[in-house]
Amino acid sequence: MRMKLFALPLLLILAACQAPQPNRDYDTSKDFGAYRTWSWKEPAVQYRPQDPRLQSDLTDSRIRGAINEQLEQRGLRMAANNSSGDLQVQAWMIVDDKQQQVSTSYGGGGYWGGPWGGAYGGPAYIDTRTVDYQVGTLQIDMFDSKDGKLVWRASSQKILNDGALNPAQRDAEIRQSVGRILSQYPPR
Repeated sequence: MRMKLFALPLLLILAACQAPQPNRDYDTSKDFGAYRTWSWKEPAVQYRPQDPRLQSDLTDSRIRGAINEQLEQRGLRMAANNSSGDLQVQAWMIVDDKQQQVSTSYGGGGYWGGPWGGAYGGPAYIDTRTVDYQVGTLQIDMFDSKDGKLVWRASSQKILNDGALNPAQRDAEIRQSVGRILSQYPPR
């Protein structure tokens, strides 16, 4: 019982450590405090691969809304209609196919016996198989409107599952990913 009580907090700590951390890069010579407004760099959301199961107006709307909400929380305001803001923002939704070799061993028993001798168990068996999976990356780029150069980029990855998500779950997943990515903006 004591071991179970000790293991639970340890598992919670390990789970928290495995939360995907955003990957970011930015131009250290820029004064990010000078950026006050933003606009979309069209196309606002790009997809790789261009797959209709991934690319949709619904996904575009969710990503755009989440980015707008997060930038506003960080003091950036959307530029007035048809004007370019201090920053231009573009998002990418990228899905990559991955493979991993997974090995499982069983058998082999282990050592048993007394203090004057003993024996090892039977033979060990190793089963190796290939697991196919997909990794989704949401990347947000910010460009300086004056020169068009990239000044800030961050992305977050997540292993995609086959479970069907309802619209509310999709919305929550995108908001969570965008929040995690933009938690790194402005750079400190």
